[in-house]
Amino acid sequence: MTLPDLTPELVFQTSRSSGPGGQNVNKVESRVEVWFSIENSVLLSPEQKELMLEKLAPRLNKDGFLHLASQEDRSQLANKELAVQKLYETLEQALHRPKPRKRTKPSKAAVQKRIEAKKKIGQKKANRRFNSES
Repeated sequence: MTLPDLTPELVFQTSRSSGPGGQNVNKVESRVEVWFSIENSVLLSPEQKELMLEKLAPRLNKDGFLHLASQEDRSQLANKELAVQKLYETLEQALHRPKPRKRTKPSKAAVQKRIEAKKKIGQKKANRRFNSES
């Protein structure tokens, strides 16, 4: 499933970044937080919402918002783009359904190879026993 453009439904908030950066950290609000409400989204289908709410339940706050932040870059615009990218990656992962595993039997050659290896190890141990008795 591909996601529609969710930009109109995103809520952004900026704050001062922590960590190194000198004077820039103290005066520029370069940290960007993005908030997204899955339940209130009009761009997502009901199936997408249900799947996301189920898989992202531990990451949602009490109001039902998914919250991500970015402060890697010195630029607010770059951090905003990174935060949106993180959000899309998180939502795509939540929508991903793993392919069901098909059960298969080991081939006859694989079974034979395994049995031969076991016999070889058993023979090695039997030889140890025989050598230690004499």
